[in-house]
Amino acid sequence: MGENVEDYKLIFEKEGVYLHTNAKRSVQETSIPGFIRIVERAGQPALEWSPLEDEGRSAPAVLYSKKDGEGGEEDMNFDPGYEPDWAVISTVKKDREHAPMKDSGQWAFSLPLSELYSLRRARFSLGRNFMVLTSRGGHPLPPLHFHRGGTRELLRALHRYIVLDQSPVDGRLFLVYPRDSSSADFGPSFDKLHILDDGSDIVTRFIHDPYATTFGGFSKVTNFFRAALRPPEAAVTRGAQDPGLPSQPDDEPGFELITCGVELGPRPEVTRGQALGQWDEFLDSEGRVKDPEKVKDLVFRGGITPNLRKEVWKFLLGFYPWKSTSKEREEILRFKTDEYFRMKVQWKSVSEEQEMRNSLLRGYRSLIERDVNRTDRNNTFFSGNDNPGLTLLHDVLMTYCMYNFDLGYVQGMSDLLSPILFVTQNEVESFWCLTGFMDLVHQNFEESQEAMKQQLLQLSILLKALDPELCDFLDSQDSGSLCFCFRWLLIWFKREFSFEDILTLWEVLWTRLPCDNFHLLIACSILESQRGELIGSDHDFNTILKHINELTMKLDLQSVLLEAEVIYRQLVGCKDLPRQVKQVLGLCGPPSPAEESPDSQSSETERLLGRAEGGAASSHVPSCP
Repeated sequence: MGENVEDYKLIFEKEGVYLHTNAKRSVQETSIPGFIRIVERAGQPALEWSPLEDEGRSAPAVLYSKKDGEGGEEDMNFDPGYEPDWAVISTVKKDREHAPMKDSGQWAFSLPLSELYSLRRARFSLGRNFMVLTSRGGHPLPPLHFHRGGTRELLRALHRYIVLDQSPVDGRLFLVYPRDSSSADFGPSFDKLHILDDGSDIVTRFIHDPYATTFGGFSKVTNFFRAALRPPEAAVTRGAQDPGLPSQPDDEPGFELITCGVELGPRPEVTRGQALGQWDEFLDSEGRVKDPEKVKDLVFRGGITPNLRKEVWKFLLGFYPWKSTSKEREEILRFKTDEYFRMKVQWKSVSEEQEMRNSLLRGYRSLIERDVNRTDRNNTFFSGNDNPGLTLLHDVLMTYCMYNFDLGYVQGMSDLLSPILFVTQNEVESFWCLTGFMDLVHQNFEESQEAMKQQLLQLSILLKALDPELCDFLDSQDSGSLCFCFRWLLIWFKREFSFEDILTLWEVLWTRLPCDNFHLLIACSILESQRGELIGSDHDFNTILKHINELTMKLDLQSVLLEAEVIYRQLVGCKDLPRQVKQVLGLCGPPSPAEESPDSQSSETERLLGRAEGGAASSHVPSCP
C-alpha cells in the first residue's frame, strides 16, 4: 500500500468479502468483492476493507471519531438496514462525528480497533452471512457479506486485540472492549459466543453460489448433521482448536441415520383424481362445510379448479374455520379486515424522521422493495412498472412485518405470497392466507436454521431407507447431505415448477395429507426420478449440483405427486419400518396433551368471533414402540 514496511504489518486477510451497495431508493444492487484485513500501522491495529479492483492503488480512507467541537460532514449516503434484522443500538451520545468516505466513489475503509464499538451478527436470509460493525460515534459501516466464509477466522484474529460481550438488551449485539494484556482471561471467548459459525455458513454459501461451494469438511452425512444439530452445550465444550474431533455415538441419539437396508416390499398402485370442481354441494343450508375431510381428500387427489381456488384456499389456510356458517364468515371477514388495516396504518403512519431512527423497519422496507421488484415479474399480474399487483405485494409484506415483527421479513417470503395474491387478488384475504401459510413454514426462515437442518436430516433418513445405494452415492460425492435440496424445502419448490403447477402443489400440501412431511416425500420422488442420471453418469459433486439446478421447470408435477404417494404407501405398508422413518412420517411420536375434540372447529369459530389470536389445532400420533 506504499507504506514503510516497518510501520505496516498484515495480521489477517480474507478474500470474498462483499459490500452490497444498494441504497434505500434504488432497486439496483451493486456487489463489490474485496478483502477484509486486520493490519497494524505503527503498532496500532485496524480493521480494513478494500475492493478487489483497488488493489495496488491508494490506501483506503480512514474512519475515526472526531473530538468535541470538530466539524464534519454528514454520514455517507448508505443504508445499512437494507438486509433484515439489522439494527444499530448505540448508547453513545451524539458528541462525536463521523468522517465521511472520499467522494471518489471508493467504498474502502479502515477502522482502528480502538474505535470499534460493537458488531452485530446477521439473521439468516436466503443466501449469506453478514455482520455490521459500528464505530464509537454510533455510526455503522456497510454490512460485510462473507460469501466464502471466514467469519470465525476473522473473529479469532480480532480476539488478539479486543473482547466481545453480549449486550444484555439484544442477544445479537456484541459490545467491544479493549483487551487488557495483563488479564488475558477477561471476557468470553469467540467460540463460546458463537457469533457467526462457518459450519452453518456452509448452507448460506451454497444458496448464494452452489457451484463454487465444496462442503469440504462435511463429506459424510452422519458427521455433518451431528455437527449441525449438536446441542449448544456440546458445542461449547468442544475446543476451538479441535474442530475435526469425531462426533460421539450419543451426540444425537434421536437423529441417528439408517445404517442397514430394510425390505420395504413392492410399491402399490396409486392413481390421481380429478380437480375439485364443485363447492356448493359440500355446504349445508347454513353454509357449513359438511365433510371437510372429504374436501381435503379430493384436493389432495387432484387439486382445485381455478375458479374455486379463491374460496377453498381460505379454508385450507385457516382464513375461515371449516365449520363456520355463512353468517359467521361475514363477521370474521369484518373483524379480519379491521385488524389488517389497523396493522397497516402502523407502518404507513411512520414518518420519514421516525423511520430514520428505526433501522429494523427501515431494513425490512428496503429488503421488501428489492424483492418485490424481482418476484414473478414474468406473470402478468406482477409485470411492468407501477403495477398495482406490485403495490399489493409490497403492502401485504410490510403489514406482515407489523404482525410478526420478531420474524420480520426474510428473503423468500415474497415467493410465498405472490401465488396467494394472484389467486385471491384481495389485499386482506391474501394477508391472512399468508399468515396461515407461514404458520406451516415460519421455522424455515428463523435465524437458527435448525428447522432446515432437521428437514435435510429427515430427507436423508427417508432416502436411506428407500434407496441406500443412491443415498450412499450422494454421500460419497461430498454432497453436504442433500443440501442441494435446501431451496426445495425452504419455499416448498416455488422455483422448481411452473407458476400454475405451484398453485396445484401448494393446495395439495396444505391439506396435510397423507402426512405433515409429504413435501419430503416429494423431494424423494424427484431424487429417485433422477437416479439413473445421477449414478449412471458417475457425476461428481459440482455436476450433481448443476444437474439438480437444471431440473427447474422440467419436472412433471403429476408424476412427482403420484410417485410421492406411492413411496408413502410403500413405507407405511412395511411392518419392520425403522423408528426414525416412522417419526418422520408422523406414524409415531410423543403423545400430545389432548386429542382434538369434535367441537374444536366450532371452538375455532367462536375464538375468531371473540377477536382472539388464531392458532393451530393440535393433533395426536401414537407413541413409537
